[in-house]
Amino acid sequence: MLKVAVVTDGPYGDRAYETIKMVFDTEYIELEKPTDMFMDELEVPEDLLKKIKESNILITYTQHPDVTLDLVDMVNKDVDYTIVAAWTGEGFKNQLERYENVTCPYIMCELEENGNPTFDEFASKIGKPKIELLLDGNKLKEVVVLRSSPCGSTAFVADYIGEKYHGKTLDSEELPVESGLKLQHYPCRAAKMRLFSDEECKKEMASGHHRDAFEEAVQFSNRRLENRELKV
Repeated sequence: MLKVAVVTDGPYGDRAYETIKMVFDTEYIELEKPTDMFMDELEVPEDLLKKIKESNILITYTQHPDVTLDLVDMVNKDVDYTIVAAWTGEGFKNQLERYENVTCPYIMCELEENGNPTFDEFASKIGKPKIELLLDGNKLKEVVVLRSSPCGSTAFVADYIGEKYHGKTLDSEELPVESGLKLQHYPCRAAKMRLFSDEECKKEMASGHHRDAFEEAVQFSNRRLENRELKV
């Protein structure tokens, strides 16, 4: 089974750990956050460093840039792929992504397969939301999460939609919009990980990804239903 290490030096990463551990063998590793703005050298306890190096996927939620950069430099040759979840500034992003096996996503719920076998195995289950709608005749029976956002918001939205629309025919416009709106009620932390950004609100982007996922699921279910009726 794929091994994942979620590393943090602050308040972020716990939700990702709770979500990812349901799919992959996952370790949650807390490092001490430096008190100074600049740090001489990162020191990681040997037992924790061993766990990180033994992982296939490293996900960093470390907020101190020196911790993030030093950690990536330290273990880059040992882990298959590193996902930097918390970063600030395009220059820092470019510095990290000089390694071919490091990515700094704008938000974690935009992750999709990129051709790397290890990363693709991870991103097939965790990343950009992907939903399947199971029908009983032409009525909704169950919402299945095929790929979840790391924070767990996909399950939150899926449970709501599954309960509200259970036993109802699919509305190709209402259901996707409702799913996007429901995401707004989830306490998303994405915006707090990227400081001083004037770009599109991360929460709005996450809402859009969930709306799109349900829209695609509705379209797929309707096509499948039409094909079934044609065969009959």
